[in-house]
Amino acid sequence: MNFRNIIAAIALSSILLTACSSKKSEEKKAAEKKIRTKEDDKADSLLLVYDPAKGDKWIADFVDNLHKKFGFNGNMLVAKDGKILYEKAIGWADYLHRDSLKINSEFELASITKTFTGTAIMQLVEAGKLSLNDNVKKFFPNFPYEGITVKLLLSHRSGMMNYVYFIDDIWRKEKRNMKKGVTNQEVMDVIAEKKPNPYTKPDNRFHYNNSNFMVLGAIIEKVTGQRYSQYMMEHVFKPAGLKNTHVYSTTEYEKIPVDVVGHDRTWKYSVAQNFLDGPVGDKGIYSTVHDLVLFDKYLKNGRLLTKKSLDSAYVGRNKPINGHFNYGYGWRMFDGENMDKVVYHTGWWHGFRHIYVRDLNKNIVIIFLGNLTNGSLMHLDDLYKHFDMPVIRKGAYHGNGSLPGSDED
Repeated sequence: MNFRNIIAAIALSSILLTACSSKKSEEKKAAEKKIRTKEDDKADSLLLVYDPAKGDKWIADFVDNLHKKFGFNGNMLVAKDGKILYEKAIGWADYLHRDSLKINSEFELASITKTFTGTAIMQLVEAGKLSLNDNVKKFFPNFPYEGITVKLLLSHRSGMMNYVYFIDDIWRKEKRNMKKGVTNQEVMDVIAEKKPNPYTKPDNRFHYNNSNFMVLGAIIEKVTGQRYSQYMMEHVFKPAGLKNTHVYSTTEYEKIPVDVVGHDRTWKYSVAQNFLDGPVGDKGIYSTVHDLVLFDKYLKNGRLLTKKSLDSAYVGRNKPINGHFNYGYGWRMFDGENMDKVVYHTGWWHGFRHIYVRDLNKNIVIIFLGNLTNGSLMHLDDLYKHFDMPVIRKGAYHGNGSLPGSDED
């Protein structure tokens, strides 16, 4: 090797070492950014301080009417600019035992879980562990459908059927154990074996259904080698200080260890957990109104995701419904003519019905977690109008974007 080549080799080695060192430094900074401090805990405590005597009177009257006239039973909170304007726990946690709700009661979040799953997927994209363009077959070679990618799952454009109905039908016909929880992997195995007909072709249209995020939950477990519950605790819940947020699946718990029971439409009966409470990702996260305020905070301040990832998640990936309503990566959204940006998600599962709204421009968070599915959350119009926000639930979606009365929220 001549002198010129030696110099070139030394220069190349130096560049490579610098690049590796820079990458390690960036990874170290990213890791350090996610480590919580005492200052974080103190700031979070101040954020969650609420004096009932100073609660917003207009919201108080609205919520009182929602309870008395429309039967809302659950926990609610409204915050603006980092301050809680009003919060309240209303009614029964478990009607049968006459247990009252507390403000820190944990609710099954139902499809609000999808916002957390989307966050986890974007974290793995940032970490280089998967790509939005990765095909599901990369992780599950026996997956029976062609052309379904991670981004199509995130935006409900996979065209898959809803596994909830399919698995329920299979389990009943084959008289399988209806109490033991089914894992995501077991659902993936059944789909590979039975090859149920898809609803439509991939990337053909928006078709909201739980299969998309159940598959994403399975991908998270496959890529990380951890249970979904472990990954979420280590990479989302703990970094954001969500001390009352957990993944509870009937595959890991014989009895879900929370006191809030879901009630279907009336108080006549509560909804018991069963094998369909096993799969996670589309549902399965339990949380509180306070922890959802913190989730909003740590999404906004970059602790959980970069601004680039968030901006990508908040872009509508479908044809807007009614001109404004859309779905991005794990978030429903409203894009207004005056640069209004509202991201939110609804939830409805086994006696729980919720809505979690984040107005990014006005810095408003509205949370209603209900455990009586009586349609009371169809009557929030005046609250939205009070804050000059879009009326979200009523008539926002139609068809396969899910009707307000659909069970695929």
